Amino acid sequence: MSEEQGIYVIKGGSFERDTNYIEDRIVADVEATKLLPPPPASKIGNVGFGLSEGAQAWPVEPGRYRLIAAAACPWANRTLIVRRLLGLEDVISLGQPGPTHDWKSWTFDLDPNEVDPVLGTHWLRDNYLKRFPDYPRGITVPAIVEIESGMVVTNNYPQITLDFSTQWKAYHREGAPDLLPEDKLEEMWPVIKRIFTEVNNGVYRCGFAGSQEAYDAAYVRLWEAMDWLEERLAKQRYLMGDTITEADVRLFTTLARFDPVYHGHFKANRNKLSEMEHLWAYARDLYQTPGFGDTIDFEQIKQHYYITHSDINPTQVVPMGPDLSTWNEPHGREALGGSPFGDGTPPPPPKQ
Repeated sequence: MSEEQGIYVIKGGSFERDTNYIEDRIVADVEATKLLPPPPASKIGNVGFGLSEGAQAWPVEPGRYRLIAAAACPWANRTLIVRRLLGLEDVISLGQPGPTHDWKSWTFDLDPNEVDPVLGTHWLRDNYLKRFPDYPRGITVPAIVEIESGMVVTNNYPQITLDFSTQWKAYHREGAPDLLPEDKLEEMWPVIKRIFTEVNNGVYRCGFAGSQEAYDAAYVRLWEAMDWLEERLAKQRYLMGDTITEADVRLFTTLARFDPVYHGHFKANRNKLSEMEHLWAYARDLYQTPGFGDTIDFEQIKQHYYITHSDINPTQVVPMGPDLSTWNEPHGREALGGSPFGDGTPPPPPKQ
């Protein structure tokens, strides 16, 4: 089974995700963060809170850290999008493993000599072990590594993008969007939570179900949530209204993988995304927005799932379809008003 995010199946065949990550944070003010109360168990992310128990605070410092994010992975894809939207490319460097990995971990097989040119490692696992010699969990992406020491700092993917928005604010580009608008946060957290449990994780719950009963239950839950999103997006351009937010980033990376992978590979096949009027138009709207579609590599996405998940796809044959040119077709979402960046501006083209 993939170690992508520490996946495993529990008794009864139901899928569970190991959500215990390295909860260290990179923060603008280390001492002030230490004094803040820890987040309550019900809170999604540490926005406005301090460190979780046992976590360490690391200082924000341009050039000190390297984001390791495979284009194939939906959880890592979020960090690629937010880094682009906020203009953090020059202050947080990027290393990208290839779409598949061996039993040890993700590998930098797309780089010359299959070694990350900055970290000097072939396996991401080596950077975990430099920090924790007996690291017991899955070697996951995204991860942030301190360049000088080569040690992993954090792999807490839900927190990484929140800290990009809040702790790295001094280094945001001019015109960067506010992905965590204060007046929307109270409403946004339940939306984000439902997207994670029912959609982001819901497709995996279908794909890795170990019994018919577990699969049937997962399928129902997923499509109830997809229908809820279809209804919500019939009335407004983005999940929280007229501009893009963190919630849109978190949903988009699942939608981008839905027809190429989840519909067939994970048996989430009531219908295709392209057969849902509002969700499909919304997904195309985001895909055509700078910072979103330019982080997507459909070929790597398909290779990762169909080759790495050999327990689901023993032949490791990667399908040729579906036709992905339709992502660039007009979406018509402008009729709902709003604009992706509000008073801000789109990011410049990706740096080569």
